[in-house]
Amino acid sequence: MNNTDNWRARKRRREAIRRWVSFAILSLGGVMFMLPFLWMVSTSLKMPNEVNQFPPTWIPEAPQWGNYAVALSKMDFGRQLVNTLVIVYANLVGQLFSASLVAFGFARLKFPGRDALFFLMLSTMMLPGVATLIPIYILYKNLGWIDTFLPLTLPAFFGGGAFFIFLLRQFFLTIPKELEEAARMDGATSWDVFWRVFLPLSKPALATVAIFSFMAHWNDFVGPLIYLRSPSNYTLALGLQAFQGLYSTDYQYLMAASIVVVSPVILLFFLAQRYFVQGIVLTGLKG
Repeated sequence: MNNTDNWRARKRRREAIRRWVSFAILSLGGVMFMLPFLWMVSTSLKMPNEVNQFPPTWIPEAPQWGNYAVALSKMDFGRQLVNTLVIVYANLVGQLFSASLVAFGFARLKFPGRDALFFLMLSTMMLPGVATLIPIYILYKNLGWIDTFLPLTLPAFFGGGAFFIFLLRQFFLTIPKELEEAARMDGATSWDVFWRVFLPLSKPALATVAIFSFMAHWNDFVGPLIYLRSPSNYTLALGLQAFQGLYSTDYQYLMAASIVVVSPVILLFFLAQRYFVQGIVLTGLKG
């Protein structure tokens, strides 16, 4: 074996070791991130005397599957699920349409002050949400929107959020201009180019926006807590408060309800993971 073969063999060994080390580190990180979820599952199946047992046990002595039925009945699951789906669906539709429309304008239309407006829009991402919480609440109160779904849904139809606009604009910039020019030569208007050319080609980016929007509004707790008053309007995030008492908390029921509430998010992530990764990769940082 000559020196070249020795060098190639050493290189292959180093690459194999590097892959195994990376695999071990990622596996360890995955296990660490899974531990809280596994503890939730374990606690949701325990009896009350096992929850605070010390030392704690991972495997319940007698799994209490009935905890899930009790938990869902305590939090009025059906009504809260419908309320959550209404808010999530409204925001999903509003943010997908309005963010993509604004992003198309910033990416393809030429008008005075376009770049300045784009950077002004990006600067709003640096403004903490708590800084505008009080004036926005006063505005909605004067409009009579408190204890309705309007503060949680209507803003999504006016821009869709700076981050989503930025993400979609970056994706639109990667679409060849020749496609737009060919469409305009055939008599297409700007709306036709947006609706018939850009949107069909932007499914990965739109899927990424949809995933982010779904997760944000499905898990939203602060918004419903501030604007919703009636228990009949509560979302699932607010419904989890039913297990937290003044002096004690039914952790076995709280964990059971939490498992049910978080399950759609986990399922969505695994089903749409390919579109999510593809949308992030293809978006890039083209300016």
